[in-house]
Amino acid sequence: MSAAETVGEPPRLGTLETQVVDLLWDEGTFTIRELIDRLPGDFAYTTIATVLTNLHRKNLVDSGKRGRSTVYEARCTREEHVASVMDHALGTSRDRAASILNFAERIPDTDLDLLRDYLRRRDEGINP
Repeated sequence: MSAAETVGEPPRLGTLETQVVDLLWDEGTFTIRELIDRLPGDFAYTTIATVLTNLHRKNLVDSGKRGRSTVYEARCTREEHVASVMDHALGTSRDRAASILNFAERIPDTDLDLLRDYLRRRDEGINP
């Protein structure tokens, strides 16, 4: 089950958790040492290992093997995670329809065009 499919509140991320998962979303699979080399700052191996354990507990990261090394990768895409956050936010509204309409009022015309095109294609049975 991806993070976007989990029931309940999406996981809240701390600053370092966000930096780590951003690297995984942007660039793929890393060992702890590779993450340390790419992160800004000077982090202890155990600090990044703890962050990855926390991200795994939050269903955002999976681990596997590359040779003798443990590697980590994102369990879902950034877009799936953002969608789960948005869905949760709408779910906390007392008036979901009003929240959606207020959101639609705020988004740029280019995003509205994207949404219109998606809905048109979906309604016509075209794979969006």
